[in-house]
Amino acid sequence: MPASPAPADPERFSLDELAARAGLTPRTVRYYIAEGLVSRPAGEKRGAHYLRRHLEQLLLIRRWTEAGLSLERVRELIAGAPDDPPPRRAAPGSVEVWSRVTLADGVELHLEPGRAGLAPEQVRALVRGVTALYRDIRAADAAPAPPAASLPLPTRENDDA
Repeated sequence: MPASPAPADPERFSLDELAARAGLTPRTVRYYIAEGLVSRPAGEKRGAHYLRRHLEQLLLIRRWTEAGLSLERVRELIAGAPDDPPPRRAAPGSVEVWSRVTLADGVELHLEPGRAGLAPEQVRALVRGVTALYRDIRAADAAPAPPAASLPLPTRENDDA
């Protein structure tokens, strides 16, 4: 009786399988390998294959890039840079696109999402949060103060507590 072929190792992937599992194209996977963001495949030439660690590397890179991080920043994080690097100064002559958001008359928010490390949905959430905070502060200032007669007076019993 001939031996049945061994099932494919679920932890070994071809380039196409790896790319499909990571939600990327094979071309992108090859680019990330060439850039040193992902480890080289195990094996050589036609025997080359990818392992779970390759998939984990790709999923992490994908998560970071979808959050708006540049590949340069991803490279820094992979190399062990802290999550929140010290702010970088813009180099003389560099061009940046800053967003100016009017929150209310006389109140503006200026930001450069790339330098701030914010994805578009995070920028929208920031604007909503700051706008809500501004409205809360304005509403608190507009609320009438209670009359002095309605404030509780300290008593001897309260002082002992």
